[in-house]
Amino acid sequence: MHPVSWRLGELATRLGVTLRGDPEVEINGLASLEHAQANQLGFLANPKYCKQLESTAAGGVIVDAEAAERFGGNSLISPHPYSTYIECARLFDPSPRPDPGIDSSARISPEARVDPTASIGPFAVICSGARIDAGAVIGAHCHVGAGALVGARTRLYPQVVLYHGVTLGADCIVHSHAVIGGDGFGYAPLNPGWEKIPQLGGVCIGDRVEIGSMTTVDRGALDDTWIGDGVKIDNHVQVAHNVRIGPNTAIASGTGISGSTVIGRNCTIGGAVGIAGHLTIADGVHLTGMAMVTGSIREPGAYSSGTGLMESREWRKNAARFRQLDETTRRLKELERQMSQLQNHLEAGPPHD
Repeated sequence: MHPVSWRLGELATRLGVTLRGDPEVEINGLASLEHAQANQLGFLANPKYCKQLESTAAGGVIVDAEAAERFGGNSLISPHPYSTYIECARLFDPSPRPDPGIDSSARISPEARVDPTASIGPFAVICSGARIDAGAVIGAHCHVGAGALVGARTRLYPQVVLYHGVTLGADCIVHSHAVIGGDGFGYAPLNPGWEKIPQLGGVCIGDRVEIGSMTTVDRGALDDTWIGDGVKIDNHVQVAHNVRIGPNTAIASGTGISGSTVIGRNCTIGGAVGIAGHLTIADGVHLTGMAMVTGSIREPGAYSSGTGLMESREWRKNAARFRQLDETTRRLKELERQMSQLQNHLEAGPPHD
């Protein structure tokens, strides 16, 4: 466990930054500038909060050199205050990490391989052929299916379900109630009703991936569903079968990605975005919240759809006009045709005798 408190001088040394002020001040937590107390450390990364430096009661503040000149209190001076804040937050993170070992209530198949440095929580189930690598943590009531792999130092919070054949890389985090490797939504329309298509692929997830609570990642129909290194997926996201997500892409809550869509690297996808199936989205694409993507995006950049918020009465009027757009377009084209004919007539001049 990290110390309960740190002196400012110790923090400066640990974080590799410059201290201006009293090195003996004790800090036992982090807080916003607005709410920090004398035993807490604040930080300033956004210039719009500079005014709060004048009134903060924080025992110290992480700032850049320019802000430090305007601040009379204790400063930890960093060229990148937000990055330094993240490093500092790790020092104060109270999240417990279980000790290595297997709880007596866990069910481990004799054909499973569990590294002795891994931690297996109460009532966890590890099925035949599964492998749990060094330092991994499997929380209470987790299910790791047959032949699944959990990489080194990866953590499954309680009640995560990994179906058979799922591969999770190293240093991943999967939050409670996520389901990885469930069947894709694959059915053939046959009379009467639907015939289920067996989903024969798996799910392959790279290193340093984080997956939020209640998120589902479906297995592939034939090839694997694939999630690249460093991808971050929020809560309540649906990733359908055979989707491929490039490294370091981030996806916010409520997004649904339909089957066989390929998303590039370094994309950001806002909340409640809907992405249709069998599309390609280029590297470096940024989709704003509630965008509806119905066609491939070939060039990087920011994309939006839908309508912005407006007063309800105004929205209802505009919504009624949406139905008239097709007819309005036809009439406009006809007017343009008539205007073109008139312009040509005028340019030709009066008829000659």
